[in-house]
Amino acid sequence: MPNAPAKTTRIMSIANQKGGVGKTTTAINLAAAFAEFGFQVLVIDLDPQGNASTGLGIASTSRDITTYDLLVDDVDLDKAIQKSTTENLSIIPATTDLSSADMELFNTDNRSSLLKNALHSKAMRDKAFDYILIDCPPSLSLLTVNAMVASDSVLVPLQSEFFALEGLSQLMLTIREVRQTANRDLRIEGVVLTMYDRRNNLSQMVDEDAREHLGDLVFDTRIPRNVRVSEAPSFAQPVLAYDTNSKGATAYRDLAKEIRARHTAA
Repeated sequence: MPNAPAKTTRIMSIANQKGGVGKTTTAINLAAAFAEFGFQVLVIDLDPQGNASTGLGIASTSRDITTYDLLVDDVDLDKAIQKSTTENLSIIPATTDLSSADMELFNTDNRSSLLKNALHSKAMRDKAFDYILIDCPPSLSLLTVNAMVASDSVLVPLQSEFFALEGLSQLMLTIREVRQTANRDLRIEGVVLTMYDRRNNLSQMVDEDAREHLGDLVFDTRIPRNVRVSEAPSFAQPVLAYDTNSKGATAYRDLAKEIRARHTAA
């Protein structure tokens, strides 16, 4: 049985089976905020769309070894990690090949623990990352289960729009099942409201509703609907690099600080 990564490494899945909630945007920019604070950060792109890879400056032609190779072909993890364009921030990229992984792994022994096993390798211990953020696909698939089994916690982006809370119960059920069967230490890191517009009554209603039902799980930090956040991926940059003084960049720094404060207090 391989040894676990250093205790200082925190592994966090960023998950919501509903698409368009700011999941990948949160993965990219939260990782960039941690990196900006001086932490060594790894992003694992588990979404076949590969948007986290694009958003961190990894061109499709540069993705020779990906998360597909890591899971399906058992490629050495050290060969899969690439430096991003952001200092202190590395990534294991993804391509559309990953879309077939669920079926290809269906008959594999320990198919839910493949990512966990890779992250507990000697190569990973030698890297000594402070944070590993896993960008999950917008589904409760085998890939998402792999992420949860490998993680310490799950961060849930919640869009500040109508029906935002619908479907959240299924995600919570999946987290509970993973905790009961494969990772008893898995916890919910928290819920972060995204695309928030304080001028919009609906955003305020979703905010109030989320806090009423989820209490302290909801972060104080809200990620605003911000044009700079939307523009940054087309320039293959986190918003913290694209427009460092924008409201979106400030919000992701605040979220990183809030998460750190919770970890310190724990």
